Amino acid sequence: MILGKVADMIESVTVFVLGVLVVVLFAPQRGVVTQWRQQRWLRSREAIEDALLHLHQREHEGRLASVESLAGALGVPTRLALMLTQRMEEQGLLQVSAGGLSLTPEGHRLAIQVVRAHRLFERYLAYETSVPPHEVHELAHRLEHTLTPQQLEQLDAYMGHPVTDPHGDPIPSQSGEMPQIEGQPVVDFPLGKPAQIVHIEDEPPYVYAQIVAEGLRPGMIVTVIERSPTRIVLESDSDEHVLAPVVAANITVREVAPQMRAPKGERLGALEPGERATVLRIDDACQGLTRRRFLDLGITPGAEIEVVMRSAFGDPVAYRVRDSLIALRREQADWIWVQRNGGTYRKEGAA
Repeated sequence: MILGKVADMIESVTVFVLGVLVVVLFAPQRGVVTQWRQQRWLRSREAIEDALLHLHQREHEGRLASVESLAGALGVPTRLALMLTQRMEEQGLLQVSAGGLSLTPEGHRLAIQVVRAHRLFERYLAYETSVPPHEVHELAHRLEHTLTPQQLEQLDAYMGHPVTDPHGDPIPSQSGEMPQIEGQPVVDFPLGKPAQIVHIEDEPPYVYAQIVAEGLRPGMIVTVIERSPTRIVLESDSDEHVLAPVVAANITVREVAPQMRAPKGERLGALEPGERATVLRIDDACQGLTRRRFLDLGITPGAEIEVVMRSAFGDPVAYRVRDSLIALRREQADWIWVQRNGGTYRKEGAA
């Protein structure tokens, strides 16, 4: 009987001690493990570089950051953002004033390098891999903290020193120079006048996703053919793109010179078996592995291509180019712009 009571007491004490231990270790604010994780995060490259990006973005917008805005941008408690601010101030990366937080010259230099890393990674993911467009930004954000400066320069050289990312944002040079985007919102551009898309804002993501779904991208030539309080209609080649004004406001365009206008043509997928055509260009939307495959197959401007036959289900379709037979799905064929031999032109959807 006595042994049983002693055993119960020992069990109760054990449970109590374990409970206290759990609280001491894992309490949300003061737990040992929580504090260790917070200290580790404060010392991390990712935390500091994300903070630099936030301050740089705020300054680009003409306003200063605050501890509260930093906490919101990083998704951490204000107390932790304050600790990070103090740490970065000690490192000479930012300065605190009555107006808010601003970058020091050294902080600005490092922030530009993070912007450079992010946009180079976006360019690589969009043009050299099969990552979907709507996932490029988030993946680049995770990768931008991983390379050394030497590795970043190797990536830049591998891609031929590109000057813009997939959205049209300028990629800072190695020395930190970054040109400004010149243009105006497409919602303000004159009706009936060709314009070139120079930038598409990728925030917020759901708005960017709508623009991508319409097939719009930097470098495209478009014409505003309709504008109303409820919609903006753009025409590109033989396609029309209908956008809400709030979505179209994220597209920046500039007037296009006559020599920049692409030659007339139609998509290869519109041709029927037995028809032949001359390749005009590969659509700018086709990048990365697929574009390289087309070039390897000899699908270049001036090449003659013939529609040989359709499969039993209509897709894919067999084509002959440079004495070789290839098979392309309809969405692949639609990336290839051609002119029917004989000079005829039939707009998509025409009888």
